[in-house]
Amino acid sequence: MKIIGIGNALVDVLTQMEDDRLLEELELPRGSMQLVDAERSAQIQEKSKNLEKQRASGGSAANTIHGLAKLGMETAFIGSVGKDETGRFFEKDLKNSGITPMLFYSDTASGISNVMISPDGERTLGTFLGAALELGPEMLSKENFEGYDILHVEGYLVQNHALLETILKLAKEAGLKVSLDLASYNVVEDNLDFLHDMVKNYVDIVFANEEESKAFTGKEPEEALDDIARLTDIAVVKVGSKGSMVKQGETVTKISPIKARAVDTTGAGDLYASGFLYGLANDLGFEKAGYVGSLLSGTVIEVVGAKFGEEKWNEIRDKVNKL
Repeated sequence: MKIIGIGNALVDVLTQMEDDRLLEELELPRGSMQLVDAERSAQIQEKSKNLEKQRASGGSAANTIHGLAKLGMETAFIGSVGKDETGRFFEKDLKNSGITPMLFYSDTASGISNVMISPDGERTLGTFLGAALELGPEMLSKENFEGYDILHVEGYLVQNHALLETILKLAKEAGLKVSLDLASYNVVEDNLDFLHDMVKNYVDIVFANEEESKAFTGKEPEEALDDIARLTDIAVVKVGSKGSMVKQGETVTKISPIKARAVDTTGAGDLYASGFLYGLANDLGFEKAGYVGSLLSGTVIEVVGAKFGEEKWNEIRDKVNKL
């Protein structure tokens, strides 16, 4: 099976701070995610240029697709980047991971998420969306999706209603199963009626964490799971350290979490989706699909950022192959 993802193409610039004084200087509230413009993004990078940094391609759907590629699935990613060094880095990172890039190029600078990491592991984000925002419905056609079996979409795209609806319609016309990650509770709250319609009309698999499922249904996790399962084929609600629940029809499958020491929760939901979709694509059943999801999310929270090294991937692939 082949899986294609679509979402905001961002490069994460992860900066290890010696203390929090820089956050005060940059007026970034500790632990928050602030959208910033190009000038402010450049200012953050200038003021932190002497600190230890690492870069990784990011964005929610791109993280999920990276995880699937690492598990050996055939994958592609659609997004928009600038004609700059950051855009070239993003594309190269996809290719190096064996992902087919289906990128649009803009004269606007590429999107960057400036991730400021405090000594205690707390992360503060100043995100410049840049060229990522320029992906528009008129740029896409049914041909983009043909030859793939599953489409994975990040909920952050819901801020452009025309774009999200076009993506979902084209994917369905091309015969794909559609997987949607609800992305963030505040985004869900701001687009609730529209999201309900999209899920009901086009989506086959919905991923939500506790806060997102509550924003979507107004209910606690178990009842939220029931409500989401009435709108879609497969509903998945993740409840952090308590694991996750999957419902299809009248059948509920409960999945235990993997014991992990949380250093940074970035990418946990994205990597859970990688594991779960891998399990579905390989007919492992919900219990094993959920186990692979938990394995990936439990591993990524033990490192800084949404990526981890080849040694860990080898361990994970060994465990998955035994299933």
